[in-house]
Amino acid sequence: MNRGELIRRYLFFTAGLFVNALGVSLITKARLGTSPITSIPYVLDIGFAPTLGMFTLVFNLLLVALQLGILRRRFPRHFWLEIPVTLGFSCFIDLTMSMLTAYSPQGYPLQVLSLLLGCLVLGFGVFMEMAAGVVMLPGECTVSAISTTWHTDFGKTKVAVDVTMAVTAAVLGLLLYHRLAGVREGTILSALLVGMIARTFHSRLNGGIQHVLEHRDGSGASEGQAA
Repeated sequence: MNRGELIRRYLFFTAGLFVNALGVSLITKARLGTSPITSIPYVLDIGFAPTLGMFTLVFNLLLVALQLGILRRRFPRHFWLEIPVTLGFSCFIDLTMSMLTAYSPQGYPLQVLSLLLGCLVLGFGVFMEMAAGVVMLPGECTVSAISTTWHTDFGKTKVAVDVTMAVTAAVLGLLLYHRLAGVREGTILSALLVGMIARTFHSRLNGGIQHVLEHRDGSGASEGQAA
């Protein structure tokens, strides 16, 4: 991978982070729960002063610490990139939540529509991040650490981690507010839909995206390679 391609991939990944954050904000604004990975920070944000982005930053740093505990000396050097990545992602969440300050869908049909739109946007953001192929967010890296250490299927492990986060958020809401706060049907729907949407975008768009990122010419040679 030459320098030009690497720059393009990181720029595409950064754009994917923003799209991902926008999707999370749209889902959250629907007030029907949020995505499993954001559910714990969201429950904390309901009753405490720091922003959703700040809680997301702290939570993701805890996930990095969990990976260190699981992998120990096998912790890959490039996983340290998760720290600046999650900082950027958290800032993007606060930015998009601020951009959507006046956005407040009223009535259940509009809330569901906002939820579905958020899932679509979030799914596209996840596709962009995976297509970039440079680094992952702490949520995915944690799943990778677990599946690598205990030799479990990545997809099934991802589902188990998402369920664990949603259940933890529900329990946290009951303990803090004595009600089921922040975890609703939107949490379940986003868990079911986002991965499917990301896979659909991957099957339809990944070939063209990779062509652009690799900047191949008509003969199929990569940029900077001899014909």
